[in-house]
Amino acid sequence: MSSGIVGCREFVVGGKYRLVRKIGSGSFGDIYLGINITNGEEVAIKLEAMKARHPQLLYESKVYKILQGGVGIPHIRWFGQEQQYNILVMDLLGPSLEDLFNFCSRRFTMKTVLMLADQMIGRIEFIHNKNFIHRDIKPDNFLMGIGRHCNKLFLIDFGLAKKYRDNRSRAHIPYREDKNLTGTARYASINAHLGIEQSRRDDMESLGYVLMYFNRGSLPWQGLKAATKKQKYEKISEKKMSTPVESLCKGFPAEFAMYLNYCRGLRRLLTLLLQSLELPRNHQLPHRAHKNNSEVANRQYTNNQQKVAAVTAGVIISGCQLKRSNCFGRQTDSVKKMG
Repeated sequence: MSSGIVGCREFVVGGKYRLVRKIGSGSFGDIYLGINITNGEEVAIKLEAMKARHPQLLYESKVYKILQGGVGIPHIRWFGQEQQYNILVMDLLGPSLEDLFNFCSRRFTMKTVLMLADQMIGRIEFIHNKNFIHRDIKPDNFLMGIGRHCNKLFLIDFGLAKKYRDNRSRAHIPYREDKNLTGTARYASINAHLGIEQSRRDDMESLGYVLMYFNRGSLPWQGLKAATKKQKYEKISEKKMSTPVESLCKGFPAEFAMYLNYCRGLRRLLTLLLQSLELPRNHQLPHRAHKNNSEVANRQYTNNQQKVAAVTAGVIISGCQLKRSNCFGRQTDSVKKMG
């Protein structure tokens, strides 16, 4: 990105937002502190070169527009193109949870983790209700507010977000495989590593890894060495899949393991259902099934119903226990014992 343009304090975008200094950067471009020259209010200005190999700021601005008004969703002031840049002007926010974690010597108290979890779940639930999945849940994408919003958590960076169901019909996107890993490998769900189309459960599984990252200070699959990024992702995937949830969550309240097992159980449940129907996992169902095929599928389902029901019961029981314990809304007895 040309520092000769964006470094100039006379660079005004949207007719009233002047760039002040760079405060962050990423694969998309840079983020600048800006100021509204009409009232002195500080804002964040996100710039992306229009010639970027994979431009995403226009798409992200459209997602933000749909999400506007939600608690913990930054307000968008302006989007447009100027001087060869796509530009998004939004609320200025405070430090990310990753910043705060480092500031706190990479240790959060259990109370802090649970209070943050309550807000993070709320933000993810909101975007899911708006028919989107985030696909990059990580500490860097949760920012604290400033001023009167200093205790409010904001979810940002929707460049990788995707609609998972249709607004009107509520029909979900089709099951697919052989997808490239989308998101951050450290927190990615097992589905994402396996190249399976992501859904809501994958955001929630990623959140589970974020919570354990805060609890432990690190995750078992961090720091793995490899010659290429592809090989590193493979090593992370292997380590993640070979690490039992109970081992990952050992020494912490049982609700964390219950939460992750619940997220993973949803995947196992649907996979088993596909197997019970003897359908290939990438099978695309026709709009209208022939009657005889339908009858065969129904018989196959009936024959395997007990197997599916057993897994379903396990998932539901785990879910009910999770709700009863309300582990992310208040401290449980096991948390209190830890002080």
